[in-house]
Amino acid sequence: MNTEEQDWLSQARKGDDEAFACLVERFQNPVYHLCYRMLDNATEAEDAAQETFWRAYQALSRYDPARPFATWLLSIAAHYCIDQQRRRKLPTVEIDAFEEFETPDYGPGPETLMAQSDQHQAIRLVLDELNPTDRAAIIMRYWHEMSEEEISVALNLTVSAVKSRLHRARKLLAEKMADTLADVQEEENEYEPSTV
Repeated sequence: MNTEEQDWLSQARKGDDEAFACLVERFQNPVYHLCYRMLDNATEAEDAAQETFWRAYQALSRYDPARPFATWLLSIAAHYCIDQQRRRKLPTVEIDAFEEFETPDYGPGPETLMAQSDQHQAIRLVLDELNPTDRAAIIMRYWHEMSEEEISVALNLTVSAVKSRLHRARKLLAEKMADTLADVQEEENEYEPSTV
């Protein structure tokens, strides 16, 4: 957290609404992206992000300045999203880490793009199978590059529990990815014209 953000946080903790608005503006993208990856719905992600900031605002007096603000804020978002997923009993996640991009002329060919699309589809399908806490741990680790210690604080788990969850989730992801990619490739082969 830079000095300006620390000043905003200090002022917000003293009741300065404009300073809190600056914090919202600074952290709205990471919070929204975490919510979107966990809920797989833009409208629900917007609502979850708004709820996250409302809850953070209400809890500012209880914030521990020894803890990174971003970790604290993302933990509020993750817990809210986990609760939402439990309420609707549907495992959902849309990984938008593979954002749209313009392919320059010297970029990958159609075969490469198709393979990447298959991989992205496989990742989404496999992440849908993880339980919400494991999904949150994976997203925080690999999309938000949080340390195991930060994840443990954010999800109220021990560091060893985070390591165990990440290991188990990575193992499951590897197994399922192999199966899912094979299934996707098999489906594609069914639609290709045969050469006789």
